[in-house]
Amino acid sequence: MLQELKVSQFAIIDSLHIEFQNGLNILSGETGSGKSVLLKSLALLMGEKASSDTIRTGAAQATVEGVFNLKYRPDLKERMVDLGLEIEDDRLIVRRVISSGDKSKVFLNGALSPLAQLRDFVAPLIEVTGHSAPLIEMTGQHDNRNLLSKTYHLDLLDQYAGSWDKRHAYERVYHEHSLMQAKITDFEKNLAYKSERLDFLKFQIKEFKNLNINVEKDSQLENEIKLLKNSSKVIQFSSLCDQLIYQDDDSVSSRIKNLVKKSIELAHVDEKLSQKIEGLNQAMTLIDETIYDIQNYSKKIDSDPATLEEKESRLSQIRKLQKKHGDDLNGLQSHFLKMENEIHELENAEAHIEQLRKQAGILHLELKSKAEDLHKIRSKKSSQLTDKVNEQLLDLNMKGVTFHVQVNKLDHLMVSGANEVEFLSQTSPKDPKRPISKVASGGELSRILLALKTAVGKVASLQDLPRTYLFDEVDTGVSGPTAEKVGKKLKEIAKGQQVICVTHLPQVAAYGDVHFSIQKTTSKGHAEMTIIELNKKSRVEEIAKLISGEKISKTSLAHAEQLLKESSGAF
Repeated sequence: MLQELKVSQFAIIDSLHIEFQNGLNILSGETGSGKSVLLKSLALLMGEKASSDTIRTGAAQATVEGVFNLKYRPDLKERMVDLGLEIEDDRLIVRRVISSGDKSKVFLNGALSPLAQLRDFVAPLIEVTGHSAPLIEMTGQHDNRNLLSKTYHLDLLDQYAGSWDKRHAYERVYHEHSLMQAKITDFEKNLAYKSERLDFLKFQIKEFKNLNINVEKDSQLENEIKLLKNSSKVIQFSSLCDQLIYQDDDSVSSRIKNLVKKSIELAHVDEKLSQKIEGLNQAMTLIDETIYDIQNYSKKIDSDPATLEEKESRLSQIRKLQKKHGDDLNGLQSHFLKMENEIHELENAEAHIEQLRKQAGILHLELKSKAEDLHKIRSKKSSQLTDKVNEQLLDLNMKGVTFHVQVNKLDHLMVSGANEVEFLSQTSPKDPKRPISKVASGGELSRILLALKTAVGKVASLQDLPRTYLFDEVDTGVSGPTAEKVGKKLKEIAKGQQVICVTHLPQVAAYGDVHFSIQKTTSKGHAEMTIIELNKKSRVEEIAKLISGEKISKTSLAHAEQLLKESSGAF
């Protein structure tokens, strides 16, 4: 849900801060007040390309910032973790900074991000076949890409048909079959030069086996070589210890013994002194043991140059293998085990590839069966969805426009099955059915989406994760009772999620949970847009304006109050 929108120095906006609410948010204002500017700023949050022409005259840069609540979008929070983005209070903050020369920067929770990542995160073109449902879905003059996508059409039909479990089961088998086909292709390539490949593998295996790598021992080679290279220093140190402790005329040993002797002579003067000197005897014992250990250790050190050369040669051969195959010692063993398995497969190639093809054939039959099952469900449910949407369109005063769901069966299998689904419309029975992208205006698309969302309903799936719907021009060509129905449908869709709707109709505005008035003023020769959240009294006045224009009469005020009263009791 979009909680906050902050815009500065953008087009006719100097500084703007809106706090949207859950449910139905209404935006109204006179023609030319700046509603399109606001929608353009929202489109920037969805990843629309920025232009320096939108920077307010005299400003160095423009900024648009949106704060989204992701509390009920675990899919997006998981993606943020995967992208290394920090999450605080279940929030996503999208910030666009537009500078001169069409330079633009995108920030997601403070981290500089590419524009494509913003588009993919907030408003991906496709839903389930991608990895996430949109955070914002806009339909109108600024953005209708979801509704014009055949993939989205298929997603909506599957949502209505309740066939997502079957579709996911199909997709799992499809990916398994694709992996099997890739494995067969790779193996067939190897077969084309089977003898050369076998010779190569056997040479590599022989090289590995000749080394007879022992992970535990060979991992110590570097330390052993280091010690061998410095063995003379260790031996010299051992000799120095012996000399300083025992051999010198003024050695440590002789000095300590002299101290002990003198302490014994003084024992008759102070008996306690002889007890205290006992520490020197213990120290001498410890020194003797330490020197003994050092000498024994140095005697065991192999300083033979031939041993050093042998170990260096072995380490060099191991390093060559690691450089060639890019693995540590454990990885090398695993790598060559795979080589041995490949040799076995190539030497038994015919039986192996026959087994792979058999497995692929079984998966293909399963795929065809699941695809046929999906096709039957989609074909059956498409006519039901067509009827339901047309009922809704009649409610929305789209007389003469007939909606159709076309399900084509393909002669090949795709990741979503064997169907291509497209939404079509007719303006009269004599006209051909055409893709809605060819015949529908922005307002018509908004009402078609409204009809679809009402007809499809809500199901617990990735497609039904709460989001923000932006409806623009949804009330074009609508009035009277139809306008009231539009308001009711918007209110229904807004339950548990968020709808932001730009409207000129008082009947629609009356159903809002919160109402914002867009106004344009002139200050110091510059146009400036402001947005005000209306309280109860000012909301009545705004709806009265929508009824009668700038001249508010007692009749229009009474009518506005009646509309608000009726809309609040409708749910």
